[in-house]
Amino acid sequence: MLYPPAGSFCRDLPTPPQPQRGQDRKFGPETTPFNTSYHEEAPSKDAVRDVCVQSHRTPNRRLTENTAATFSIPAAQAAQLVQSLHTLSHHVLFYNLTSPDQILAVFPESFHSNLKNLITKILLENSPTWRTEALNHQVSLPQLKELDWRVDLVTGSDSVSRMAVPTCLVQLKMEDPCPSEGGEPVSTVTVELSRESLDTILDGLGRIRDQLAVVAGK
Repeated sequence: MLYPPAGSFCRDLPTPPQPQRGQDRKFGPETTPFNTSYHEEAPSKDAVRDVCVQSHRTPNRRLTENTAATFSIPAAQAAQLVQSLHTLSHHVLFYNLTSPDQILAVFPESFHSNLKNLITKILLENSPTWRTEALNHQVSLPQLKELDWRVDLVTGSDSVSRMAVPTCLVQLKMEDPCPSEGGEPVSTVTVELSRESLDTILDGLGRIRDQLAVVAGK
């Protein structure tokens, strides 16, 4: 049985559960279905390569639909295929499998020989890139990608404050390196700040900048 890391590989890697008696770390239909007939149904090696590479990231409906069309299989089987390859690539990274023999040993002996060799080659070719991406995204907190702002005049809603009050609208574009299933990796948040709130934030950012300068100078 295959034991991938729980949760996304981008997050802190947990200790994988140990195989129970009578189980091993074999990858096959008994855990996450991978029908070897897909090999005959694939139009080309490039098609297999594409689904292997794209499935490494969070599987999504579009990838499942494209895979179903490419391999001429039902959507349910395409979803199983994508999830199986996703699990396998993360298994390879988690256990740091860096040689053909190590990866080939994951497959059951009955697995299609040519398909097994092709997938192993694809995994070895892409593992360095995936490993680098995982290391760069170890911190799972959202990252600020863009910032935009403008000043507006807002009229008070009550009869006492009918004067136009200047306010700052700040738009933040955030990227989550490990979005939840079905979630978008990039989101936009707009906040409205009064002059007093903006002064407080700028003062805090100035303190952060000074502290970073001190740490960087050590």
